[in-house]
Amino acid sequence: MNATADIVLATINARYAHSSFALRYLRANLGDLRSRCTILEFTHSFSPGDIVEQLLAPGPCIIGLSVYIWNVEATTRVVEILKAVRPDIAVVLGGPEVSYELDTQPVVALADAIVTGEGEAVLPALCHQLLAGERPTHRVIPGGLPAVGQLVLPYDEYTDVDIRQRVLYVEASRGCPFRCEFCLSALDTQVRNFPLAPLLQAFERLIARGARRFKFIDRTFNLKVSHSARILGFFLERYEPGMFIHFEMIPDRLPPALRDLIRQFPPGALQFEVGVQTLDDATAARISRRQDVEKLADNLRFLHQETGVHVHTDLIVGLPGEDLETFGRGFDQLHRYGSQEIQVGILKRLRGTPLRRHTDAHAMRYAKTPPYEVLQTDAVDYLTMQRLKRFAMVWDRTVNRGNFVTTAPMLWGDEPPFQPFLRWADWLHAQLGRVHAVALERLGAHLTRYLVDVIGCDTATVEAALALDRQRRKVRKGGTERQSRHRRDHFS
Repeated sequence: MNATADIVLATINARYAHSSFALRYLRANLGDLRSRCTILEFTHSFSPGDIVEQLLAPGPCIIGLSVYIWNVEATTRVVEILKAVRPDIAVVLGGPEVSYELDTQPVVALADAIVTGEGEAVLPALCHQLLAGERPTHRVIPGGLPAVGQLVLPYDEYTDVDIRQRVLYVEASRGCPFRCEFCLSALDTQVRNFPLAPLLQAFERLIARGARRFKFIDRTFNLKVSHSARILGFFLERYEPGMFIHFEMIPDRLPPALRDLIRQFPPGALQFEVGVQTLDDATAARISRRQDVEKLADNLRFLHQETGVHVHTDLIVGLPGEDLETFGRGFDQLHRYGSQEIQVGILKRLRGTPLRRHTDAHAMRYAKTPPYEVLQTDAVDYLTMQRLKRFAMVWDRTVNRGNFVTTAPMLWGDEPPFQPFLRWADWLHAQLGRVHAVALERLGAHLTRYLVDVIGCDTATVEAALALDRQRRKVRKGGTERQSRHRRDHFS
């Protein structure tokens, strides 16, 4: 961190292990102002007052804050304090949460300027203007879609501490050709690929500095197969134990050229996040989502049976018109295809997304505070939505995190897992009044009670399974457990 800096770029991350990719891009592209800028990152463990103290320490003239659904409330408190004690400092906001539907946001009303969308191309001129003592003619400044080939890549902005301790975010493209209405990417259907030569050179420098964990944030990494193959081949040639690369994949696009490369990676080296979201054709059509379910199923079976890829799939609860039965059927279908993790997320109404067109037609009711989760719909009432939220939490703790690999399948046996597991989550909540903040040993004890007393499993068989799971967790501690935590950090 610079001892003094005219420009401070800052954000509040969800966890320390996360790093702000946006801030590093902005600093890298400040041109002659880069040396006058420093980056500060916080988590929710910092109070707003303490954050303001550290923001003021470098003596800035401009403070730029990156705003997301997970930090907008805390950021609002920070800006309130800043404008109360140092109204002379220009506060500039950017990020998804302040790029759309600005009129009703308290934090927007407090700021001196707001950069919407991608800000690399417009922030330098704005900073020059503010440093000269001039106020922008318009408070809201559209960032537009800069030509990615003209951007300064941000990877040299990662510090040695970042490389040792944090997830390194990288990207090979921006934009998404699909129009899924729950996603902000539906607003940017122009896919822009970064030139590969400078990109791979930047990755080479990171690897030389000790980087071993890369998380690609591309929405559609496997859209352009030749591009994807070059990148996979790059990492395969440089692979060494401990390397871990995460990609977000289009579910139904995995041609032979990519399959051949994927097979060659050792187990655990690759993680694919596969955003399935729904397997109901009517629901998919309703939200403008296109996917070939047969190809999706074939690709997931291939990954499960023929590769060592860790597959993380996503489903969304609360999509317009999708009821409990339909969601459960899709969950069971996805489980059959094979996946180490099925992440069940609750629908959020992100600002600016086309999803809002369904609000009246499907009686969509959302929380008014971040993260704006759906509360109920015409197909899922509030009490059922609460059950599904508990299902998601218990599934994540019991199955996704690998805590009860041997024991958990006893909950459903030869049945599809959704309904049996939902009954277990309901029972656990009835016993404890909650399903969060339950110690693993206590969770295991209740799992034993449920399997023996409710389902009628043999006590010795259950205890033997729990003993194996307990031993597996002990073995997992250390390097493997740390890697598991890094995986979970990707989806926080």
